[in-house]
Amino acid sequence: MMAPITQTRQGTDRHPFLLSVEDVAQQLGTNIETGLTARQVAELRNVFPPNELEGGGGVSWYKILLKQISNAMILVLVFAMALSFGVNDYIEGGVLAAVIFLNVSIGFFQEFKAEKKMDSLRALSSPSASVLRDGKNEVIPSAEVLPGDIIILKTGDTVPADVRVFEAMNLNCDEKSLTGEAEPVEKRIAHDVRIPGSDNLATEEGEVGIGDRFNMAYSTTTVTKGRGRGIVTFTGMQTEVGKIAASTTKKTRKAGRSMNYKKYGKTQPVKGGARRVYDFIGKFLGLTEGTPLQRKLSALAYLLFGCAILLAIIVFGVNRFNVTDEVAVYAISTGIAIIPESLIAVLTITMVVGMTVMRKANVVIRDLSALEALGGITNICSDKTGTLTQGAMIVKKVWLPKVGIYTVNHSTDPSNPTQGTVTKGPEPFPTSTSDEKNDDDRQLTFDVPPAKLAKDQQNRNVSEDEKVAELTPQLEAFLVPTALCNLATVLLEKTEGDRKEKWQTTGEPTEIALQVFVRRFDFGKKRLEADGWKQIAEFPFDSSIKRMSVVYRDPETNDSMIYTKGAVERILDLCSSIGTGSNNETMTEEMKERVIAQMDELAGQGQRVLAVASRTWDGDFPEQHGSNVDSLRTKVEQELTLIGLCSEAGIKVHMLTGDHPATATAIAKEIGIIPHNLSILPAEVSASIIQKATDFDALTDAQIDDLPSLPLVLARCAPDTKTRMIQALRRRGLYMAMTGDGVNDAPSLSSADVGIAMGLAGSDVAKGAAKIVLTDDKFNSIVAAIREGRRMFDNIQKFVMHLLASNVGEVILLIAGLGFQDESNQSVFPLSPLQILWINMITSSFPAFGLGREQASSEIMRRKPHSIKYGVFTPQIIVDMLVYGILMGTCTLLTFVIIIYGVYDGRLGSDCNRYYQTDTYLSSCEPVFRARAAVFAELTWLILVAAWEFKSIRRSMFRLDPATQSRFPFFKDVYENKFLFWAVVIGAVSVFPAVYIPGLNTKVFKHVGISWEWGLSFGAVVVFVLGVEAWKTVKRATGWFISEEENEEERRGGRFGLRQGFWGRARSRASSIRSLSRRGTEMSEGSSIGDKVAEMGALSAAPTTRSLLTAQREGEGEQV
Repeated sequence: MMAPITQTRQGTDRHPFLLSVEDVAQQLGTNIETGLTARQVAELRNVFPPNELEGGGGVSWYKILLKQISNAMILVLVFAMALSFGVNDYIEGGVLAAVIFLNVSIGFFQEFKAEKKMDSLRALSSPSASVLRDGKNEVIPSAEVLPGDIIILKTGDTVPADVRVFEAMNLNCDEKSLTGEAEPVEKRIAHDVRIPGSDNLATEEGEVGIGDRFNMAYSTTTVTKGRGRGIVTFTGMQTEVGKIAASTTKKTRKAGRSMNYKKYGKTQPVKGGARRVYDFIGKFLGLTEGTPLQRKLSALAYLLFGCAILLAIIVFGVNRFNVTDEVAVYAISTGIAIIPESLIAVLTITMVVGMTVMRKANVVIRDLSALEALGGITNICSDKTGTLTQGAMIVKKVWLPKVGIYTVNHSTDPSNPTQGTVTKGPEPFPTSTSDEKNDDDRQLTFDVPPAKLAKDQQNRNVSEDEKVAELTPQLEAFLVPTALCNLATVLLEKTEGDRKEKWQTTGEPTEIALQVFVRRFDFGKKRLEADGWKQIAEFPFDSSIKRMSVVYRDPETNDSMIYTKGAVERILDLCSSIGTGSNNETMTEEMKERVIAQMDELAGQGQRVLAVASRTWDGDFPEQHGSNVDSLRTKVEQELTLIGLCSEAGIKVHMLTGDHPATATAIAKEIGIIPHNLSILPAEVSASIIQKATDFDALTDAQIDDLPSLPLVLARCAPDTKTRMIQALRRRGLYMAMTGDGVNDAPSLSSADVGIAMGLAGSDVAKGAAKIVLTDDKFNSIVAAIREGRRMFDNIQKFVMHLLASNVGEVILLIAGLGFQDESNQSVFPLSPLQILWINMITSSFPAFGLGREQASSEIMRRKPHSIKYGVFTPQIIVDMLVYGILMGTCTLLTFVIIIYGVYDGRLGSDCNRYYQTDTYLSSCEPVFRARAAVFAELTWLILVAAWEFKSIRRSMFRLDPATQSRFPFFKDVYENKFLFWAVVIGAVSVFPAVYIPGLNTKVFKHVGISWEWGLSFGAVVVFVLGVEAWKTVKRATGWFISEEENEEERRGGRFGLRQGFWGRARSRASSIRSLSRRGTEMSEGSSIGDKVAEMGALSAAPTTRSLLTAQREGEGEQV
């Protein structure tokens, strides 16, 4: 993709900002003193459409309905319904029709209501305009404005169209919503527009962005000061805002779909045509478009449909393809058994409940799928009022008392411990004599790269006093506690779509940086624990005391070691000594002052400081899992020893803005996005760290992909520039949300995986392009939305497994039932078709709804986003579904066999699939009907109990909370979700009337009342529970289906506690932005920009978004 293509114009040979006023008036055939004549107006109305934006007239209800009907699962159900009516099974067909109606109507009314609320593109048009026609002033509807009209502007007016200004008396326009420019732009009439960054006059449209065309006033912008006149040059969809509105719905052809054989070769028409057909079929089937969950569910629907056809063929084959009505009904029933009819309804209602929760949290969800998608985003992108973030920090310095300073050089990748070098320099100040002591404490400092000052430059180049760092006992004494008092992970692994291995990290940015540093010396936490270091206890980070501690057992000495990490001032007060080994000495007031002086020096360079401390616990430490005991904490965190300081470089932020490059650079430096002195960065990075949009747009996609990193600041961004940045991120394998408020954000909001618009300050075009709207414009609402999205995703996994496991059990039972043939060689149903539908729609649905209402786990915001590759159907979910389905099928099949062959000598009666008759002993359907009743009751209870089991896919149903002190917390745990509890209880009781009500049992369900058979059903439930618990035990014991960091978390039951801390610091610095100016004009909104960039900094602190929750929970003012 090259530079932007010039748009078609309405009547001028070049863009009007390049022409003189006289040339514009001449080419448009108007008079600047009298305006258009009545005859010209009549002629122009026949040439130009009304001055309105297209697509703003309202949402088409039939399109929403078509979208709901074309759902893959609905199409499968429609096919099954048609077959049922085709074999005159009207009851089954009617039930399926009701299921289809329920699924479609819920989704339709929800989305229709949301679309009607948000359809506001027409509201952008100003209601009236003051024009000069035939020498007279007229006020006309803005829709009647034509090219060539003379517009009169004054303070408070909304510009009705794009205007070439020819008279300006202190005229200022607010173009923030269009260009992102923070300050009103002063208009002038000259056409000597220069190319930004040079003294050359612009000669082509593409050389100057719309924000620098100072002689143009744009449609939908407002006049904030002064008065003026201008010539209308563009109207309707040809205006800049019209082009943006068009680009939100414009469909771009994917690469490789061209049919041009001259450009791409003779085989291109075949290749391009095949790919277009593939795209069409994939879109129609829902397999190539939509959110990850939508695509996975579409694939599931067609897979199940294929399985249903295969099962039908098996049924026909067993009956030698003698397809009678009875055989067809059996085949349809088997196919229905594998399709979760209630899945779409459960999914939709779960999302509607999620939308209700979000509405209370000031988040309006326009598209049901958007909330689910939020749970899987890996990046949040934004313009200047937010940030485009990919986050991490880098350890830059480590200070060890009486040892020296270790410096990390030439490292720009925060996740890669192999990049750069570590050198050791001399001690920065004299030290006291040593005094051996058995304690030690280290200090760490963190450097936020944007806030670096000139002093930081000295550490970028290796001085003569520095040498390559070597592992020494003193450094090892620092590395061990730094690695172990840490909850982050650093792994070298392959990512989706990547053939090469890359360093992947999870955790808080501060802890990731520390873990990356220790990995430089091969001292990672994983290696130490493999060498025998065993964690005994953990005291999580507490914002009131600003520290955390862990207790480990040393494999060599068998001593219990206390390792503490936290704010320097808090740790220093707990220390009685400083240094390790021969460098250890008693902590004196003089030494404390030296430590504080060292800390202040680093803090003065814009760095944050953290301390690490350790001591040996006398005797055996009392082993208590997690050991969050306040009484012990006081005893543990005392008599510590100070060991060193460590500095980190902070969050890497990409800012997209419509501001002038100088303003954007000043804001980026002040807030902390880029260093104050770019010379401290590698040459290739500093060359691309700040770019103008015109330069970025001139790059091809391949050139952008070859950049070592994307630009940190893009100034004068056009809408297409932001869209290209989104595409560049997507090509790097990321799944992102885009936030924005201006008209210029609309294309990027539309092209992002999830668009999030601001509801208060946002333009209507932005709201129309977004899937999610924040009604309070607060980024905390994004935190709430992500949390709700993750909670919903977890619950979707649970109820999908619940529904499909029962389907697997039913299919096993029915396929085995093909071998149960009566006197006429007809296969006998172990379950009747209406029993299957009752179980799938009634029995399974309400517990599934209950699972959809499960509360979020405590770790939900401290883990990385779920895998887009697997989506809902992770290997663990698939295996669990098969294991539990086989358990259900085996238990129910054995019950049927015991009753028929163990008690009733294999009597299967005659025509028992359709009637209940007891004419003769051999033809009697009593045994079959009793066996069906027992199997029906048993399968119902198994499904209901499974819902309680699936509250956690790994933990025992009898101890869902491992931290509970209760001996038997089962009843408390299951009653916590009251909806699920009563769904299970009422569902279990409903079996009895279904079995015993006369007429309903024999004519509808094809079963009869039972007596002793209840014992078999109840016993099977016990066997099933034992089987599920055994499988969960195996998974926990072996660590199957769980990642390394999750396995560690499960093993120790700990919590992630230490928060990153940049957020609080960034907010405290935000007020300084007020001092920034642009061309001598004070920035009126600098404070809000700083606040929001700081808030997004917290969002970007870790790829896992763990910092989102900790920032919200621990308060804005905290600083580690």
